[in-house]
Amino acid sequence: MGYVIAETVYIDAPADLVWQVITDLPRYPEWNPFVIRCESSLTPGDPIDMLVHVAGSAPRRQREWIRSNTRGREFSYTMRPAPLGALRSLRSHTVTPVGDHRTRYESHFELQGWLRHVVAAILGRNLRRGFDGMTAGIQRRAESLRTA
Repeated sequence: MGYVIAETVYIDAPADLVWQVITDLPRYPEWNPFVIRCESSLTPGDPIDMLVHVAGSAPRRQREWIRSNTRGREFSYTMRPAPLGALRSLRSHTVTPVGDHRTRYESHFELQGWLRHVVAAILGRNLRRGFDGMTAGIQRRAESLRTA
């Protein structure tokens, strides 16, 4: 089993609005405390370039690769695997309507490989804080746009 950070929240906004929030990458700085800049076509195989702020450190550039994108439903990306199976990652966002104006949003991050224990020991608490902040930001942003 890998190192996993997974969270599900119910958002009082339509699924298409939640999808708009998570795919409007240029607006991430307005609500996202973790990924403060993000650029991508979201086309599978293309890069996703991010400026990530992990608490306790300076923001750092990160490039991963879009793995999947089912419009209105989910998208995921992954890092290039490190040599010798040392480390690989998967990050996904899933949006599911549970009514006309309510959505289930699932955030999933996973590290695999023999180096995952070291990364989890060094960055685990701050990664969790970052992903929690991003999830809360998505919820706040979508709900505020719904009422605007």
